[in-house]
Amino acid sequence: MQIIQGKWKIMILYELYENPLKRFGELQRYIENISHKTLSRQLRELERDELIIKTVYPEVPPRVEYSLTKKGLSLIPLLDMICEWGITYVNREYLERVLCEFEE
Repeated sequence: MQIIQGKWKIMILYELYENPLKRFGELQRYIENISHKTLSRQLRELERDELIIKTVYPEVPPRVEYSLTKKGLSLIPLLDMICEWGITYVNREYLERVLCEFEE
């Protein structure tokens, strides 16, 4: 739980699962309300914990892409189970944004 602790980490993991290669700006646009500093910190922590890979391409200007590692990918089924639990047991008015797919 400590590894995925953080307001935005699960969103980042789901986005990288659904769209395997993402650049920093794309992640920031997807999350909307996250600051540059917070996204940078969350990405560094996910990389440190070996859940994502940061690939820097030697171009001018440098291109950086993020993707899930096998370890990060292995978390998705667990996150899906937690999400399904939330959809089943949490009142819909308290759900701001649902990351996993569900049937209504």
